Amino acid sequence: MNADMPQGSDSEGWWFSAGDERVSMAYEFMIGPEGEFGIRAERWTPLHAGIDGWVESLALAHHAASWAKSITKIAGEAVDALDLEEYEPVPEVQGVTDNWWRGAETLIAVYRGEADCLTAPQCRTAHVYSGLADWGLRGG
Repeated sequence: MNADMPQGSDSEGWWFSAGDERVSMAYEFMIGPEGEFGIRAERWTPLHAGIDGWVESLALAHHAASWAKSITKIAGEAVDALDLEEYEPVPEVQGVTDNWWRGAETLIAVYRGEADCLTAPQCRTAHVYSGLADWGLRGG
């Protein structure tokens, strides 16, 4: 965290850097005026309602990738075609533009934040983790 150089103002709120990026990126990770975790380029886009949700999302992604029997990656318009009616949201990730869904033996991560922030709908992505008994929420 780098809280010594906040961005913003009293009227719009303050954003604090959430650390340095490891590669060149068109945006930076930040903590928003209400404690949300997100990205900021030309505009602010919250990804998770809080830092805890972002950490939960990272942990879930690591766990799902470790235990899934298959991972399907989807991009662009196909993300909007995903039928999530039989799935329930994972509340622990506190998703705003990025969210997780779970169903019988499947976890689905839907990432829309980067696409929204950069006005680039082709950047929408989803990862479908299949073959996870009991939602893949326990180790082996």
